[in-house]
Amino acid sequence: MIKPMVRNNICLNAHPAGCVKMVERQIEYAEKNLSKADNAPTGVPKLALIVGCSNGYGLASRICAAFGYKAVTVGLSFENEPSEKRSGTPGFYNNEAFDKEAAKAGLVSITLNGDAYSNEMKTKTAEAVKQAAAKAGIPAKIDLFVYSLASPARTDPKDGVMYKSVIKPIGSAQSGRTLNFMDGTFGDFSIEPATEEEISNTVKVMGGEDWELWMDALNSEGLFSPQSRTVAYTYIGPELSWAIYKNGTIGKAKEDLERACRDINKKYAEKISGAWVSVNKALVTRASAVIPIIPLYISSLFKVMKDKGLHEGCIEQIARLYRDFLYTADGKVPVDSENRIRIDDWEMRDDVQKAVTEIMQKATAENVFTETDVAGVKHDFLEVHGFDVAGVDYEA
Repeated sequence: MIKPMVRNNICLNAHPAGCVKMVERQIEYAEKNLSKADNAPTGVPKLALIVGCSNGYGLASRICAAFGYKAVTVGLSFENEPSEKRSGTPGFYNNEAFDKEAAKAGLVSITLNGDAYSNEMKTKTAEAVKQAAAKAGIPAKIDLFVYSLASPARTDPKDGVMYKSVIKPIGSAQSGRTLNFMDGTFGDFSIEPATEEEISNTVKVMGGEDWELWMDALNSEGLFSPQSRTVAYTYIGPELSWAIYKNGTIGKAKEDLERACRDINKKYAEKISGAWVSVNKALVTRASAVIPIIPLYISSLFKVMKDKGLHEGCIEQIARLYRDFLYTADGKVPVDSENRIRIDDWEMRDDVQKAVTEIMQKATAENVFTETDVAGVKHDFLEVHGFDVAGVDYEA
């Protein structure tokens, strides 16, 4: 039997059957909520590459492309396989389930496991794209390239140095209270400001440099067409989180991601349809759970958005991204003044943020389960790892 092993808002294992069930449910949603290729808007992807395909927004991106638009998909992620002593990572089981369901549906899919930052995997992935296209009998031209990596470290292929990212404020220390969503208890956190080296290292890991390297590698293999689109994901969030997030080390990295997007659009203006950064909603992912301010914020946000009928998970967000932004009837991509796609639009509504702020101010250990949706956050966190999924026998 496999039971969740959680330490400091990090789950150390995964349940295979639960992961499979979650993938199946996302597939079902994509099939119901996206127009099939024969009656979808012109330009929907026939061949999609998703780098960081195994969890969260990356997994949802692959599912929506494949089961929403019947696209051929190639996915890459870095996963640990199961052993006799421990389970594999959630992404290992997610990828396995995706490929199995794709085969059943007659869809071509190739999934690679390896370090996406390396030159070797970029070369292998380009070859896999050509193989998948040949198998499907379509041109080897990537219509949609989704860059959705989340990693704590990156080895730069240029110098062989491993850089590690940190989640820290810049300029001054930050302190406050944080919520343990596993038991509803509150605690205090204090984070010292990042050094200049930590800032630059975080930009190295989580910024836009690798996205650009991917574009160059794929272009050198002739895998883009004038219809090709590429998107990467970011988060901005409310002002109350900015000290640690937007104005901190992660924010600096995300600024570099937007810089890369601008440079990609300039460099490939004649070769692709465009590059965009999509600002997504706050959700429970393996990455977001460890940011101190996020658990209380998300617990309050979920309460408000569910009460207003606005709540979305990863699959709902990406289906809306494809349907209402990337692949619209008139072919235009709605963007904000900074040329960003905003699928955090419902989260950032004034009425939503006002209600969230009020809840966060009055939430205590005594009322946290009634005032916030901490129970829903705990459920989502466990679900990401294949636990607490309805219909799964956890005693088996």
